Amino acid sequence: MMTDTRPRLVVVPGDFSGIGPELMVRLLADPGNRDHADLLITATPDELSRLSAENAVEVPAEVTCLGTKWAGSAIPVGVVSEEAGARALTDLGTAVDLCAAGEADGVLFLPLNKAALGKAGMNEEDELRWFAKRLGYEGFTSELNFISSLVTARVTSHVPVSQIANGIRASRVLDTITLLDEVLRETRAKSPRIAVCALNPHGGEGGKFGREEIEDIAPAVELARSRGVDVEGPFPCDTLFGRAVAGDYDGVVTMYHDQGQIAMKLLGFDQGVTVHGGLPIPIATPAHGTAHAIVGTGQADLGPSQHAFDLAVSMSAHRRQTPGGDAR
Repeated sequence: MMTDTRPRLVVVPGDFSGIGPELMVRLLADPGNRDHADLLITATPDELSRLSAENAVEVPAEVTCLGTKWAGSAIPVGVVSEEAGARALTDLGTAVDLCAAGEADGVLFLPLNKAALGKAGMNEEDELRWFAKRLGYEGFTSELNFISSLVTARVTSHVPVSQIANGIRASRVLDTITLLDEVLRETRAKSPRIAVCALNPHGGEGGKFGREEIEDIAPAVELARSRGVDVEGPFPCDTLFGRAVAGDYDGVVTMYHDQGQIAMKLLGFDQGVTVHGGLPIPIATPAHGTAHAIVGTGQADLGPSQHAFDLAVSMSAHRRQTPGGDAR
């Protein structure tokens, strides 16, 4: 039964060929998790019963089974398939549509497989752009990555390395700084401290190794500061993350995918959560893949999924309690 106070969270099993479904039932079996949100899952009662039995857990009837609109053939376990990608996209669409209609407050989805999504027809560069298209949202978006000690946001993400410099523009750097500041205020700190990475080695060395720091990154940092954001940079990224983890900063803006992801996965792979920032609804997921090789072995680490669940609940509750803060 839904309440008027707790957030309503849609939980999507992710790719049914991987570890997502077993992670889902382990989350749902925890009474503490059920106490923090009204949970709706894009799975049938039969699927929930089977998964619970396979993983030796019990999920009470208070969890609402929405079922699925996908009606394809059986999904092969442990392999990449069009069927798995199609089921995942169908269920994600249901979750997003419910939030857009005001019938839910946020989404947690378990791991997906990009190859399977591509086989199923997802043409967007990543899930974030797919979500934005589904919502008809044209504003700025960026993936944010969370570990216990730090949050990062990217100016560019899933683009070829050869195109990264073309995406480094002052307006995008400013938008990323602004988004990271807003999310940190919502989830971590009332007065967050942010650092910004340089793009080029040694911060460009005054233009010797590139002018992006001079022409785009530094001006964006100064403009953000003039708007009240506590932000510094650009700093060479090979030294910046050490300072950030030591506590000098709450968040870091990176210029491209691996600049931040390599550091974050070394610092906290067992904690990592991805938030699809900028969208009008909260969407979170653990920052790891479908792990086909360990499906059904009981080896899947619940930690990142639990962190993603906690963050999704927190953000959904914030949006629910803040006038104008959700998709409604």
